[in-house]
Amino acid sequence: MSVTIDEVRYIAELAKLSFDDSQLRSLADQMNEILSHFDTLRSVDTEGVEPAFRTLRRKSVFRADVVGEMLTSDEALANAPDRRGDHFQVPAFLPKP
Repeated sequence: MSVTIDEVRYIAELAKLSFDDSQLRSLADQMNEILSHFDTLRSVDTEGVEPAFRTLRRKSVFRADVVGEMLTSDEALANAPDRRGDHFQVPAFLPKP
């Protein structure tokens, strides 16, 4: 399978890109080189090889979601730069009409 310059031109048009003829030839050559690597992979015998979900064996790095002690309002707001009663005070972010 190979990519022609006309196909590269068509793909470039879809992406709203413009290239001169020498760039189109270069891109076609690069795409064909990439496709040749896929041809090499197709030749590998994978009979009996199970599909891999992950290539590296890693365990989950996330901690378990366990209910713990709740903070009091004073503890939660201890480092708040501005507070109003038991709530964070934040600047308005809606544009004025």
